[in-house]
Amino acid sequence: MSALRWGRGAAGLGWALWPVGRPGLRAEEGTLGGLRGCRRRSSASPCEQDRRRDWGHAELLEVLEARVRQLQTNSVSEVRAKLVDVARLPKADGSQSPRKVEAGNEGAALGFTSHWAQKLHKEKLVMQRRKQKLEETLQKENRKHQLRVEPQLLNRELADWLQRWEHGSPRSPWEEQLAQLLQEAPKQLSRSEEHGHTGRISKVRYEAQQQRLLSFLECCLLVDQLPLAHHVLVKHHSKLRQQRALTLPMYNTLLLGWARKGSFRELLYVFFMMKDAGLAPDLLSYAAALQCMGRLNQEASAIQRFLKQMAQDGLQLQELFTNLPLCKEDKAVLLRAVRKAEPTFLPPQPPLSSSKVNSSPLLKEIYSTDKPATYPKQHLPLETLKDLFQQQLSVEMATVVTVESVETAPSLTKEVLQARKTLQELRTRWEEELCLALQQTKDREAQAARKGRPSLFPYLCLLSEGELTQLMLQALQVLPQQGESLLSLAQELGMRIFNRHVVQRKQLSDEVQALQERYFKYLHLLASDTQVVMSRLPREHWEALGTSEASQDQPWPLALVVQLGKQLAEVLVQTVKMPSNLAQPQDTQKLIPVLYHVYSFQSFRQIGILKPHPAFVQLLETAAERTMTFEAAEVPMLCPPLPWTSPHSGAFLLSPTKLMRSLEGTIQHQRLLEGCPPAELHGALDALTQLGNCAWRVNGRVLDLVLTIFNAKGCPRLGVPSPASEAPRPSKQRLPANASPELKTELRRELARCLKVAREMHSLRTDALYRLSLAHHLRHHVFWLPHNMDFRGRTYPCPPHFNHLGSDLARALLEFAEGRPLGPHGLNWLKIHLVNLTGLKKRESLQARLAFADEIMNDILDSADQPMTGRRWWAEADEPWQALACCMEIARAVRAPSPAAYVSHFPVHQAGTAWGLPLST
Repeated sequence: MSALRWGRGAAGLGWALWPVGRPGLRAEEGTLGGLRGCRRRSSASPCEQDRRRDWGHAELLEVLEARVRQLQTNSVSEVRAKLVDVARLPKADGSQSPRKVEAGNEGAALGFTSHWAQKLHKEKLVMQRRKQKLEETLQKENRKHQLRVEPQLLNRELADWLQRWEHGSPRSPWEEQLAQLLQEAPKQLSRSEEHGHTGRISKVRYEAQQQRLLSFLECCLLVDQLPLAHHVLVKHHSKLRQQRALTLPMYNTLLLGWARKGSFRELLYVFFMMKDAGLAPDLLSYAAALQCMGRLNQEASAIQRFLKQMAQDGLQLQELFTNLPLCKEDKAVLLRAVRKAEPTFLPPQPPLSSSKVNSSPLLKEIYSTDKPATYPKQHLPLETLKDLFQQQLSVEMATVVTVESVETAPSLTKEVLQARKTLQELRTRWEEELCLALQQTKDREAQAARKGRPSLFPYLCLLSEGELTQLMLQALQVLPQQGESLLSLAQELGMRIFNRHVVQRKQLSDEVQALQERYFKYLHLLASDTQVVMSRLPREHWEALGTSEASQDQPWPLALVVQLGKQLAEVLVQTVKMPSNLAQPQDTQKLIPVLYHVYSFQSFRQIGILKPHPAFVQLLETAAERTMTFEAAEVPMLCPPLPWTSPHSGAFLLSPTKLMRSLEGTIQHQRLLEGCPPAELHGALDALTQLGNCAWRVNGRVLDLVLTIFNAKGCPRLGVPSPASEAPRPSKQRLPANASPELKTELRRELARCLKVAREMHSLRTDALYRLSLAHHLRHHVFWLPHNMDFRGRTYPCPPHFNHLGSDLARALLEFAEGRPLGPHGLNWLKIHLVNLTGLKKRESLQARLAFADEIMNDILDSADQPMTGRRWWAEADEPWQALACCMEIARAVRAPSPAAYVSHFPVHQAGTAWGLPLST
């Protein structure tokens, strides 16, 4: 140690002597820092720290060795100089006589330096051995985490076969090896029999693990991480217990991936693993191998041998083009390979539509071939509908819709401007920090995947860090003051990632252009100024335009969606922080988390809740931003929706939509729907299409009145929620020192009641804010509401916030976009409808209700003319807003030159389309 100190002090080692370009550390972080300087913490792994320390030692030894050589030269020069000086010293009497110097002096000086040289040489040899050992350890670690390509087969005979073929000479071609392998392929094993003895819960967990692994492999292919997927499959295959969980679709997923890349060697490895697992290739496996041959331009003899083996397994060549969910490019490559072996082969043409007809007796007339079905047209011309399609397409490609809030804008005071500036600065900093945190999360998940575990790495790669950051900040923006369940928030984040990925995948492919061409042809059936040769239902017309590619976007397992959302929520909690006091400079303050975990009980269960910090909530309220962001599938469509043709296609243009609503994670309903004969679903599909093709518009007069009351602190009696500022406040009186336990209990109950009322008011106010803001956004637009159903067959609009189902206020804001003349009896039906909305005369006949409406005609007209300043008769009705809208419609019809010719847009859900029917019916 003294030598090191001396070497550093005598030689003057500093920054100037440190070598450039070597992977060493600074002096303070290396050996010298450990001796004389303060030690610094390092985030590197212990192996990495040892490597850096050894590099520092080696460099130090090199510097010291050079210094010793320099000292050796200087020592010899100094000794010789002293010899000369001593010889020239004068005697005492003044004469000069030469004096001999002992020979041992020079030897001692040279021996001193040679001792240090030997010691440094020994230390250098020790360091070289340590460095060599460390490099060998690092190489082992790299090989351990290196992506594996060659499989580790459990069948010894099969493993020897692969080993002999790999290292044998000469080696047979890949296609011959594959043909020989397929000839000895075993029969299909039943995985259900292996686990038939397990319980129901264990079976469900087992299936969930299989779904997650399959989803992981498919996602790796989407983000171009095929080697990683192959590595994970090899890891699972090499262990008998994990191999039993592997299914044929997992191997086929890898086969399709390698086939699209033209990698026959890796494709053969997958076939070896299939044989080792006891699985026989199916039609998709043969299709993948043929695709690979087509991309590699294999000889015709090899393809013929392969087709012969497929025929021996009982698989038909035509089924490759009719029974497989392949994209257009895969089918083209497959056809090229087949035609090389059979030049005269023609793929079978898919049927234009299903030849089977729904057998329900209730729908016999609708699907009768003798009377072709007629379908009502839209009230808009073709060019207008095309423009509306382009608008809706741009909305769904953007994935989000920005809507202006209808709340009264606060005056731009200094406090409001400062709050908005602070919020913008925080978001800018959060975006940078979240992007960095997401990159670190990806690195950790990638390391986990390299160890053979199906991690979240490929799912985090579906969207960029910037897009994920925007999703997380949007979730933070709308988080309620009382917090939200972690499970709900995680599920919402995971589903949004899936939906955006689906939209982006469609944008990058040719699906958007194909959809536009097909939709424009479909509009000839709906446009008011076009005619079609044969009248069909929308579903039949859409199917007649050609078959679409099978959907490649399978839903993720619920456990995976929740885990992905939890990972993002955890990143949000750990990263997003704000100064403890926003009024002071932010550079010198302590940062506190914006979100924190709390626990609550719900139905005797403890659940985790993410709650925002009160200071952040106050900052949002002070800033009072004017915009809100909605997902594209949460807003009504600007063009007629796609007709429902199957359980997974219909409604929105690009956004995925379920035909049947169910609890997230349940797949029984979807399996039953997919297994149901298509003809048996035609009734439900056509009914949902009919409901979705109804055009709507906003009732502007009612909306203006509601907004006036909404911004004037609301009116709960009329169904307009009040803001949270109007919630009851708990008593601020201090408890006396000798307060009784009963008084304390009563105050606790009062506080709990006030908090509950405040939360309910906030929830109702937010719901009304969303509905009114969307109504104001669509005030001058015609829009459509796509529908789906639940397991009971009840139909619901897909947009959740603004539709014709719900409260009285929600129904009053909408009216039909296409108007119809009232006819001779339409005005009477309007009057009867108004009486029904009031809740009066419930037990009276239709004639009595009509007579009552005529008696109160003055109140009806007063309500229509002066809804807020008149006698307000409408406010006493059971359904006040619908009654007011009906009063306005009756007033316009009565004052029209001809009530029978008046075109009404008012929806009368009781009477349906009975405008022209007399009262007796």
